[in-house]
Amino acid sequence: MTYIGAEEIVSPLGQSIRENFQSVCENRSGISLVPHAGFNQEAIHLSKITDLSSSNKFETLLIDTLSKVAKRIDPARITSKKTLVIVSSTKGGLDRNIKDPFAPSLTSLVKHFGLANEPLVVSNACISGVLAINAANNFIKAGLYDHVIVLGCDVISDFVLFGFQSLFAVSATPCTPFDLNRSGISLGEGCAAVVVSNTPEIFKNKPLGLYSGTSANDANHISGPSRTGEGLYRSVKRTLELNKMSFGEIDFISAHGTATVFNDEMEAIAFDRLNMADIPINSLKGYFGHTLGAAGVIETAISMQMMRHNMLIKSLGYSETGTSKSLNITTGNKSSELNTILKTASGFGGCNASLVFRKL
Repeated sequence: MTYIGAEEIVSPLGQSIRENFQSVCENRSGISLVPHAGFNQEAIHLSKITDLSSSNKFETLLIDTLSKVAKRIDPARITSKKTLVIVSSTKGGLDRNIKDPFAPSLTSLVKHFGLANEPLVVSNACISGVLAINAANNFIKAGLYDHVIVLGCDVISDFVLFGFQSLFAVSATPCTPFDLNRSGISLGEGCAAVVVSNTPEIFKNKPLGLYSGTSANDANHISGPSRTGEGLYRSVKRTLELNKMSFGEIDFISAHGTATVFNDEMEAIAFDRLNMADIPINSLKGYFGHTLGAAGVIETAISMQMMRHNMLIKSLGYSETGTSKSLNITTGNKSSELNTILKTASGFGGCNASLVFRKL
């Protein structure tokens, strides 16, 4: 059995998992209008950590989040030779070092905590976070490590923001996933962590069970998702098959839900093909924005809190169906017994990933 727990988040909504989950329960968004942020100095809606020094955000967030995680597990495991740190990120510290956006921060991480192993970077577009958690599970099942700490982190830089603006993918208002009037993403930044382990005793709070996850690439387009949802369909189908689960066992789906016209449509088609359209589903992008390589870890951490509190969280910004296939979008917070959760992610290049976790 593989266990997952010790979840933590640092974001515009709070400095801890408790603060972030409280903000989400209050349906508060971290997205705000940031003056002079755009390519032509226009104001842009972003989920930005405003009280963090802009000189070295990526490294600071990694160290701060791992420090918080160390308090949630047996701290001796941090420096064990049987512990690996995986960092999921699309661009790392690109705003600091365009030639090498990862190495300086990872070197600082090793030095600060005395890590026995060089951290591994997983950078595969917006599925990086879910892919990193699946990789952690695979490492443990293969007996290569006993514990893996997954840190998902990305920060907003001009390179990323201007790139999305050039694709006309940035919303003029806070993003509204799956809604009829959605018009694009709201970028976000933050850092989250989960610990994956073969030993439940290392956790100070009861962990959850992590099951095998998969990824699939439909190679549809460099930036456009498949019109049939093929990659996401294959990943979720394979994940359920590997774990001998039926779609009816899933109590909730934490979707990718970027609020772009094509992504949300693709997901709706995929879940409809999987006979999962009636399962409660939300997107957390309305709270955190699209945090890219951190999104899968942030959204997994919040979904774990939802399971711990048996609480379905409203999909912020949604009011009217905007996809050709209807989904059971959560339109308000409500108590619900959550025993099994599916987390999905999709990204540029046709990549898709999924994972499942359960109460023990």
